[in-house]
Amino acid sequence: MRLGSPVLDERRARTAPPHQPPRTRLAVALARVAAGASRRFGAGSGGVIGGRVAAALDPDVLRHLGRGRTVVLVTGTNGKTTTALMLSRILAAAGPVAANSDGANMPDGIIAALAQRPDAPLAVLEIDENYVAEVACRLEPACLVLLNLSRDQLDRVGEVRSVERALRQAIAGLPDTAVVANCDDPLATSAAMASARPVWVSAGGSWAEDSRACGRCGQPIDHDGLGWRCGCGLARPRPDWVLADGAAVSADGRTVPIDLRLPGRANAANATMAVAAAALLGLDPAAAGQRLATITDVAGRYRQTTLAGHPVRILLAKNPAGWRETLPLLDERSAVVVAVNGREADGRDLSWLWDVPFELLRGRPVVAAGERSADLAVRLTYAGVEHQRCTDPVRAVEGLAPGPVELVANYTAFRQLGQRIGDG
Repeated sequence: MRLGSPVLDERRARTAPPHQPPRTRLAVALARVAAGASRRFGAGSGGVIGGRVAAALDPDVLRHLGRGRTVVLVTGTNGKTTTALMLSRILAAAGPVAANSDGANMPDGIIAALAQRPDAPLAVLEIDENYVAEVACRLEPACLVLLNLSRDQLDRVGEVRSVERALRQAIAGLPDTAVVANCDDPLATSAAMASARPVWVSAGGSWAEDSRACGRCGQPIDHDGLGWRCGCGLARPRPDWVLADGAAVSADGRTVPIDLRLPGRANAANATMAVAAAALLGLDPAAAGQRLATITDVAGRYRQTTLAGHPVRILLAKNPAGWRETLPLLDERSAVVVAVNGREADGRDLSWLWDVPFELLRGRPVVAAGERSADLAVRLTYAGVEHQRCTDPVRAVEGLAPGPVELVANYTAFRQLGQRIGDG
């Protein structure tokens, strides 16, 4: 596959060759030592501590590590890890790629990922939407992929329209960055319209509860299928790419089959965003689509394993929009264990449980698990879902009658499961 386009050729023409000052080289070397020690002593993957060490030794390390690279940032409430993996797999055909595939998507993790691959000319980095402005101004990305915006961790992230305003301001300050955005999401569209180089993708979505009001003027948005419009003039733009009938279709008629081994409409939407970004970067969309078919696992999500004689599939869902996409994927013949924690990384405010359609679980064996299983049990009761309660999700599986189990967990509960069964 070729890697060359007006966007990249123009950037390369004015990008200085990578040369790290001595302070940065020392910071990177010691960051690797710290990350290696963290992994060796079982304290973590090293994706955070390495970045913290590097930033402490060189406050401008991120800018230095980004020089000479073609950088793609992937942000949004849901789908960052999957879409970043898809783009990394696609771009790997063009050269070595630096990526924070461990999901450490704040500045420390991004620094660590770049420090780990200092010679990689390409970088695909997922980034928490609250840190786009801080990171993008230093890395000057060729492309920003904006997937969606919805409520998530209100006690940490804040109200979603404030997130949209901050993203819009950040994008306006990136005149040389192309933005690939989901035009079916009014909030993502509002932010991306600040770009001088938008690429619009109709990726669809089943969650519209956070875009009933305009992010710019606060008036109600009129939704008509995928179409939407506000009285202030903000409206769904004409898409450059559309997900239709299992394929990504461009405005000029190119059709790229989306043949995934990952389940669900949301993953097909992520794949369409990845194909659109790859095409923007000058890669052959058809070849990009073919590489997506090689992905079978995303950081342990959708993992199939066996626990206490039960075939178990483990899935991750973190917020109302993510749960709305995940619950319909569950096999109706399987028992379900739902594990919910409420740690800092999850958001301690669990009011979002009341926006999840747990009513879909009626009529099957269900166990409420996790550190906040009591809160979950109350929600299931009001949803009319008969259930048992067991704080430990592994013991919850063990206590079920023989047969397959779907185990759905939020962020830290999912990470704990991975560590216990050897995937993390």
